This record gives sequence, C-alpha cells and structure tokens, in this order.
Amino acid sequence: MTTPTETSGPPAGAQPDGASTTEPTKKIEGRSPGRIAWDRLKRDKIALAGGAVVILLILAAIFAPVLSSLFGHSPYDPHPDQINPDLGLPKGPFGGISSDFLLGVDPTFGRDVFSRILYGAQISLLVALLAAVLSVGIGVVMGIMAGYFGGWVDAIISRVMDILLAFPQLLFSIALVSVMPTSAFGIPDKWLRVMILAVVIGFFGWPYIGRIVRGQALSLRNREFVDAARSLGAGRAHILFRELLPNLVAPILVYATLIIPTNILNEAALSFLGAGVRPPTPSWGQMLSDAVKIYQADPTYMVIPGLAIFITVLAFNLFGDGLRDALDPKGN
Repeated sequence: MTTPTETSGPPAGAQPDGASTTEPTKKIEGRSPGRIAWDRLKRDKIALAGGAVVILLILAAIFAPVLSSLFGHSPYDPHPDQINPDLGLPKGPFGGISSDFLLGVDPTFGRDVFSRILYGAQISLLVALLAAVLSVGIGVVMGIMAGYFGGWVDAIISRVMDILLAFPQLLFSIALVSVMPTSAFGIPDKWLRVMILAVVIGFFGWPYIGRIVRGQALSLRNREFVDAARSLGAGRAHILFRELLPNLVAPILVYATLIIPTNILNEAALSFLGAGVRPPTPSWGQMLSDAVKIYQADPTYMVIPGLAIFITVLAFNLFGDGLRDALDPKGN
C-alpha cells in the first residue's frame, strides 16, 4: 500500500532561518539634568513669553542710544516748543504723543519720554543686576558656611542675618545717598550713585538667599558624596565649593531670577523718594515722582513709566516661576 509522500518545510507564515522575529527597538537616549529642565521650560509658554520680554528689555537698554537716535530724541534735550506756555502741559492729546515723539514729552521741559524710558531701563536693570550679583555672592558664601559648619559659625551668621532683616533699609539708603559727594575716585555722580544703590540694595538683600542656601546645605552636609569626599582627604574649601555648591545651583539660579524684579522695585522706590540718580539722568521712579504733581492734568506721563515697571517686574516673575518649576526635581 502506497502512502502519500510527506513534504517537509517550514510552517505557513514562519520566518526563514536567520530572520529576526523581534522588531527593532528605539535607542534609549539619556538626558542630562539641564536637558530635562529645558524640556520642562519649553512646555511653559507663559514662562517663555516672560523670558522673551526680559531679553527684549535687556536689548533695549543696551541699544538705548541707537534706538533713541532712530526713533526719538536725546533724553536730555528740552523741546519747549512742545509745551503749551499757557497751560504748562504738552501740546496735543495723551501727553503730546505724535509720530515725532512716540510716547510724548515730559510736561516740565518737553524731553522725549520714549528716550527717557529706554535710558531709565539702563539704570533700573543695571542696579538690579549688580545688586543681585552682590546679594547672591554674599548669601551663597555665608549660607553654605553656616549650613556646613554649624555650631558657633552658624549662630553668628544667623544672628547677622536677623539683624540685617530687621534693619530699616529704606531709611539707611536715603541717609547714605543724601550725604554722598557728587564724585569720588574720579567716578562721575551718575555712576557713583548707581554703584551706591547697587551696594546698598545688594548688601541688605543677601540674608534672604543666605537662609535658603543654609537650609539646603544643612540637608546636604551628611550625604554620601560629602562623606566620600571627606574620607578621601578633601579639604573644607573643596567640599564647600566643589561638592556642595554644584548641588545648590538650581535654587540659587531661581532665587537670582526672582530677586531682580524686587531690586527693580527697590531702585524705583528710592528714586521716587529722591535718593536715586539725580536729574537730568532718567529714572523710572524719578519720572513717577515728577508725574505726581501733574497726573490729574496729564495722566499719560504717570501711566507710561508705571507700565514700564509693571511689565518688567511681571516678565521677570513669570520667567522666574517657570524656571523654578523646570528645575524642580519633583516636577513632572
């Protein structure tokens, strides 16, 4: 009896020899903490908008002479022909706004408000940035020393912080600036007052970041990487600035971003009270002080510098909040 011939071969649908049955997998790419923070920040459109406004403000302050010559006039040159001699107010509506004076003129001398806003941004941002650098520098050093060493070092630094936080900064600033000479060490009055304002605001601002850094250093000083560095014979300076400090970059960066708008408000308050730069050097706070006398007749002159301060502070705060969320390791 003949049987059917059996055929051998791979089953239907089987892959030939040597072919892989698994699909190619995607390559897993590691991301650095900076890349993770940037990816989080990119998702925050409000923070990016605030950062864009901050960059535009900084560029406008840097290129104030160029923008003033292209779209306005010198902030120091008076234009009495733009002032109504009978009323003592700018000619035309909204503070004299026209194609020649984009933001109008000041009611006293007829100076270009657009140029004075740009040059005022130089003063405000320069004082705020210098004060932030000073306060962050002192606060980081003092805070990290207090947190790491503890004991009597922590006690002394903490008491100094408490005294400075209770000190009447505004009264001291007014008293100091009022008795300063118009020039010293060959520095003109304008830049001398800028330096004084930055030193006063920055010196009284370091206890805030000092407390933050101290708290972070207290939680890090007993971590494994610090013990490992200590067991390998690393000195105190190495542990403070090579081991602890890199782990404090995120809170320091966030605080530095958030303290700048506070410094801008402090500079505007001091200029408003007459303790800032002297006229005719433009200053946002000084412009607000001048506008108080005539705001009922010419409210535009008060609104424009007020909006400049509001937009600048808001932009820095929005960017700082977004940066804080992006650098938060517990964030999504």
